[in-house]
Amino acid sequence: MAGGNDLVKYVTEQLVQYMETPAEQRKQARTTAKAQREPWLTRWFGWGPASLMIWWRSKSRTERNP
Repeated sequence: MAGGNDLVKYVTEQLVQYMETPAEQRKQARTTAKAQREPWLTRWFGWGPASLMIWWRSKSRTERNP
């Protein structure tokens, strides 16, 4: 089971790397990653529902302000 040993080695390396990273740097990396993600609507359903929502909002605004 040579693959299992490689997996244990990889997980151990990742854990040690995580533990050696300062907490502030980990927090900053998480914040940066969250800021770069797409909104949940496009991430889950694609651009179709998002475009419909944008169209619907613009349509309702133009009807209120002719």
